[in-house]
Amino acid sequence: MGTRRRTVRSLVAKLTRAAAPDREQAEAVAELRLLSKVDGGSGGGDADGDDYRLAIAEEGAIPFLVGALRSEDATLQENAITTLLNLSTLAPNRELIMSARGLSDAFLHVLRFGATPSAVRNAAATVYSLLIDEPFRPILGSKPEIVSAVVDLLRSPDAGPRTTKDALRALFVMALYPLNRPKLVDSGVVPVLFSLLISTPSAGIVDDATAVAAQVAGCTESLEAFRAVSGIRVLVALMEGGSGRAKENAASALLNLARCGGDEAVREILTVDSVVAAATDLVDVGSERARSKASALVSILGVQDSLHPLSDGSNY
Repeated sequence: MGTRRRTVRSLVAKLTRAAAPDREQAEAVAELRLLSKVDGGSGGGDADGDDYRLAIAEEGAIPFLVGALRSEDATLQENAITTLLNLSTLAPNRELIMSARGLSDAFLHVLRFGATPSAVRNAAATVYSLLIDEPFRPILGSKPEIVSAVVDLLRSPDAGPRTTKDALRALFVMALYPLNRPKLVDSGVVPVLFSLLISTPSAGIVDDATAVAAQVAGCTESLEAFRAVSGIRVLVALMEGGSGRAKENAASALLNLARCGGDEAVREILTVDSVVAAATDLVDVGSERARSKASALVSILGVQDSLHPLSDGSNY
């Protein structure tokens, strides 16, 4: 048995020892957090970190870490969720985390009542990390409490930029699974996204929020939600004056609305007088992907004229 494995086994034994004092367990989790983020040194690799992360999971720490998410000890809770985040960078560990008993309730507790801003942020980041694996997207998307808790992070006045970006990344990957999109609409994500788009001064958050909006637009339920917040006008304005990525995402969102909403959506989009000019300009000067989306949008709006569609038919 290697030194790393012996070290981890000793720490995990402290977690599972029934008679262990709470302080000893908390110290063990703090040590596991440090080991789970070890770098591979100046060689540029992360072999040491991967070894520790695999060992921590394989030695049985995950059930205790999940249980510790409900701890009233703020430091223990933060160390536990951060360790889980670090472990979740490896695919085998993601499977073990997802199979842990009580995971959903424990994550929900941290997302809703995290003792520190870092704990809440790392909970959102862990949800994102778990969603990297496609099979887990329908599983987490089927839990409305988790979906709503992540959406509510975008509403919170206490959420900092990093928490907002982690929540947006989680929602984006969740929305890559088409059957999650109506659930996201039901969760109220659309008004939250457009509130961000209107109010945030951060170009990065606008880019991320429009990426989520483009995915959520890809379901029939989205049109009414977008209409209720004048979302189409906001998207057209972003197609005219947003960053390069925001323009592409806005065009993608309008295209998905038109594709999923049919004639009603097309008529709604065309009520914004400048939409055709904005899309045509994007065809002329946008990135390759933006030109593809804008050209397909012009085509589906029935005002193709001399433009040649470049769309590959895929969503953002």
